[in-house]
Amino acid sequence: MSTTPPVPASTTQTEDTAPVPPRKLTRLEKRAIATKGRLTSPWASLTAVILAVLWTIPTAGLLVTSFRPEIDIRTSGWWTVVPGLFNGETELTLDNYDQALFGNGSNLADSFVNTFVITIPAVVIPITVALLAAYGFAWIEFPGRNVLFVAVFALQVVPIQVTLVPLLTNYNGWGMAGSFWTVWLSHSIFALPLAVFLLHNFMKDIPRSLVEAARVDGAGHVKIFFRVLFPLLVPAIAAFGIFQFLWVWNDLLVGLTFAAPEYRPLTVVVADLAGSRGGDWHLLTAGAFIAMIVPLIVFLLLQRYFVRGMLAGAVKG
Repeated sequence: MSTTPPVPASTTQTEDTAPVPPRKLTRLEKRAIATKGRLTSPWASLTAVILAVLWTIPTAGLLVTSFRPEIDIRTSGWWTVVPGLFNGETELTLDNYDQALFGNGSNLADSFVNTFVITIPAVVIPITVALLAAYGFAWIEFPGRNVLFVAVFALQVVPIQVTLVPLLTNYNGWGMAGSFWTVWLSHSIFALPLAVFLLHNFMKDIPRSLVEAARVDGAGHVKIFFRVLFPLLVPAIAAFGIFQFLWVWNDLLVGLTFAAPEYRPLTVVVADLAGSRGGDWHLLTAGAFIAMIVPLIVFLLLQRYFVRGMLAGAVKG
């Protein structure tokens, strides 16, 4: 009886069980792995901790000083608070905040409300206009589009200080000087070049096939903008919105130049607290921390949207 010769083991392997050669890493992936190794090293972590501590020390000193009585601020440093608390020689108080918000002439409470009234429209107006302009530059063909876009982008290099006198002259001629409108329009004008540039770049990263498919289905520009592009632009809008909010909230120059005394933002009033010789340090420290608490909260709560918006579209594929 004849027998079938055994099949060699090497021939019994199928394509499914054959070893797969390792994929060759691209240059970008190699750089990412190397960068991750450097950033996660103990020395990098130690350096980051040291920088964070050094960066936080002035803010911590400002916070501690804002709770100290005026006499203690003038006679000793804020770093003596901890030993003084244990010895019973130091006390903390909320009088500085009470005087800064509602006391003699400072009245930060009203300027705090004015800052909100200035900041919210100064964020919404440029984003709304920039979205429409960026869509036109990105998806609508018209003569001179590239030249006009370069001109808009070039406006970023114009110093704000150069525009103050011409804008103030025009506002006086239009009869609207000193109102909230002058501050809103000024902030919007200064923010539009960067807003158009950023949003245009995000729109150009959206696959053209999505827009073409919507056009095949009969969608016009309005439906394409709101149904196709707008949901994809939320990270970019959030990122620029946070950036613009922080910039307007902390602005001093525009509010000092265009706002009337009754419409002054918080930064102008805090600057006035220092006086010509820096006399009211106890009120200045409390006022400075009142001014920084809102942007600090906004950034901490929305920082993931800010980072996501800054990184969106940075890498294709």
